[in-house]
Amino acid sequence: MAQVPQTFFDALAVRTWCGLALETLGRAREEIDAINVYPVADGDTGTNLYLTVESAVGAVEAVFAGHAAGSGPEGPTLADAAGAMAHGALIGARGNSGTILAQLLRGMAQVLAGGDTAGADGQGLRLALRHAADSARQAVAHPVEGTVLTVASAAADAACGAEGDCGRVARAAYEGALSALAETPGQLPVLERAGVVDAGGRGLVAVLGALVETFTGERPRGTATAASAARVSAGAAGVPGARASAPVAAGSHSPVATGGQGPVATGAQGPVAAGSQSPVAAGAQGPGESRAHLVPGQADGPEAGAHTGPGECAEGPAVPGPDGPAFEVIYLLEAEDAAVTRLRERLDALGDSLVVVGGDGLWNVHVHVDDAGAAVEAGIEAGRPHRIRITHFGAGDVHTTGAERPPRERAQRAVVAVVPGEGLAGLYGEAGATTVLARPGEPPASGELVQAVRRAHAREVVLLPNDAELRHTAAAAAEQARTEGIRVALIPTRSAVQGIAALAVHEPERRFDEDVVSMTSAAGATRYAEVTVAEHQSWTMAGICQAGDVLGLIDGDVAVIGSDVTATAETVLDRMLAAGGEMVTLVLGDEAPDAVAEHLEGRVREGYLAVDTVVYRGGRQGSLLLIGVE
Repeated sequence: MAQVPQTFFDALAVRTWCGLALETLGRAREEIDAINVYPVADGDTGTNLYLTVESAVGAVEAVFAGHAAGSGPEGPTLADAAGAMAHGALIGARGNSGTILAQLLRGMAQVLAGGDTAGADGQGLRLALRHAADSARQAVAHPVEGTVLTVASAAADAACGAEGDCGRVARAAYEGALSALAETPGQLPVLERAGVVDAGGRGLVAVLGALVETFTGERPRGTATAASAARVSAGAAGVPGARASAPVAAGSHSPVATGGQGPVATGAQGPVAAGSQSPVAAGAQGPGESRAHLVPGQADGPEAGAHTGPGECAEGPAVPGPDGPAFEVIYLLEAEDAAVTRLRERLDALGDSLVVVGGDGLWNVHVHVDDAGAAVEAGIEAGRPHRIRITHFGAGDVHTTGAERPPRERAQRAVVAVVPGEGLAGLYGEAGATTVLARPGEPPASGELVQAVRRAHAREVVLLPNDAELRHTAAAAAEQARTEGIRVALIPTRSAVQGIAALAVHEPERRFDEDVVSMTSAAGATRYAEVTVAEHQSWTMAGICQAGDVLGLIDGDVAVIGSDVTATAETVLDRMLAAGGEMVTLVLGDEAPDAVAEHLEGRVREGYLAVDTVVYRGGRQGSLLLIGVE
């Protein structure tokens, strides 16, 4: 859809640019994934960039929605929108490529949000691009030329030499980046051998192309031919066995609404490369007592099934071999600047591909190491790490060994579930489900759910969102997966305890429709409740609650307001069992009192004959307690 060009870089321009960047990366994702050969050829750079920008889009849309819901007529400022873009990219960054892109966006936001005007002109955009390139380079421990850093610097150099409005500056930056991209094979031997350009740089060119479209209303030409130009260059140099990058598949772009209200992302793209590794656990807590028909073992970890895989890196060994780092470690870190400085030094000594981006107390840390535990421990010493992702690099790769991996046969059926805590991730994983971890305030995007469906590698997939607010996100992911030939059934589970009930009756040997009906029936027959603590004063169905009150929610509505966790939980449980039940499921969060489970078990045993109780440990699930009654 043709865009109304923006004259100044204001809040609407930020919104438009983010939406167009997501749309552009959606179209180019498969091509970028296919040329990902440095330093780990795992074929997911395009996907990681897409998911990073999708997170930025969500943050910007939230800012606009918040202002629209207010009583004032004015919308968000440039500082509001640019800050949201940078923050969204930071917390949603995937892989090294996404981490560096997040720092580029943060660098731009620092300049754009620094003025008092409602919008930035061409001079402001030049300064923003320069600061972005410089700050991204500073975030990488050992920058290497021929990567996205080179392309970003070239874009900034070209922009600084341009005169005129934002449209002229953006076009100059795009053309400078495109030229630098074509030169990357001559700067990195691994790119030259493969006959491709740098994947991260290719993604940045796509993002800058969207910036041009934002300010001119026209999509620049040349992006789609960037990889071809590099192959011609490589071929002219006599590179044997140059491999052509995959063309963009028809219909591979994700739908993005770009009407008068700004772009809103509704889907995600990008298959995980064949044979991509599952995340390895880091400090997962196993579940508690086992249910009769769900027998959990050792949990795979807090991020089981939640990570999209390592991304293109700006530095490090070109080909991971037996002597290269075994793990990629990524986490968000809340820490002071001085502690982060010490952390950089320690992680640099532990491994390579070190990138630390962020600021103002929140950082995104990425490193390749052999000792993943030591990398996490370093983060604990520096501050509070969370959203920890650890990925084990597989031995060998089609890009680095020259030998094709034998295709892994698809399973007939799989279950993909969103879970709120590490313990439940382990429980679901041991029961055979592919999991996506959703921490409080960090719901998964549709792209992450699509990734999980692909990672399940099955012809038929049952999707359990386990959250009423994720239903539309899950529906969009299911629709996207269906276009790729995967049969997906969405069971609208609204709580993890409903998902447990559905998974307990799952039988892959049954006909798909029969299995879905049985799982849906089990989930629907399970009432669910939650015990949590109020964060602020608000009106509820049970009256006015104050910050710090203990709330008991039944089927999503506040039913009990109390001051004691155990007493409130008992009241909630009694109300639920008043309507009958045969099985009570209790999922305890890390912050729940130790005695609450024992007390509730005793209450059921003494007051409700023939009702069984099963207890699981949910880990950091946000709620103090989840209750299910079947």
